[in-house]
Amino acid sequence: MIHKFEEFKTSAVLGIVYQMAISAKTAPKSRGADSVRIAVVTGSDKEKLAELMHRIGHLTGDEHWHRDAANVTQADAVLLLGIKRNETLGANCGACGYSTCSEMLKAGKNGPFCAFKLLDLGVAAGSAAKTASLLNLDTRIMFRAGTAAKELNLIDADYLLGIPVSATEKNIFFDRTRETYEKYIK
Repeated sequence: MIHKFEEFKTSAVLGIVYQMAISAKTAPKSRGADSVRIAVVTGSDKEKLAELMHRIGHLTGDEHWHRDAANVTQADAVLLLGIKRNETLGANCGACGYSTCSEMLKAGKNGPFCAFKLLDLGVAAGSAAKTASLLNLDTRIMFRAGTAAKELNLIDADYLLGIPVSATEKNIFFDRTRETYEKYIK
């Protein structure tokens, strides 16, 4: 039996994305307390994510939204990682700008965030990207994809990062030219 690349590409990519999720889950966390939310977006939900990114690009006039949305469209899947604002380490360290975690939590519903939880999110994203790299899957960590995913309530998180992935002969995330997304700017 012959198995052609296009026949197994989707399942192979998803297998790697699931391993990326495991890497994010098992990445070191402050005090060993994991609070990173994880989901994988494919199909019509991935397209809704890209569409919203384009809408935000039109509203803001920032063409980088279109660039990243074009990448999400081209991607095979998007790994989402997020944290909740109301979760803190409880260290009262002041790194967020407030003397205590309680003061920070009273500051507002959109921020600030516990510095340790943001660091945990970054380490989880780095661990996921490392796994993709080791397994030859192209990625790019995108805050814009995370912002749009939050707006769509794709996972229960207040700050998100999106990591689109691709298995192509050329890395779509780093060889980005304006021509690939210019049609969306107008």
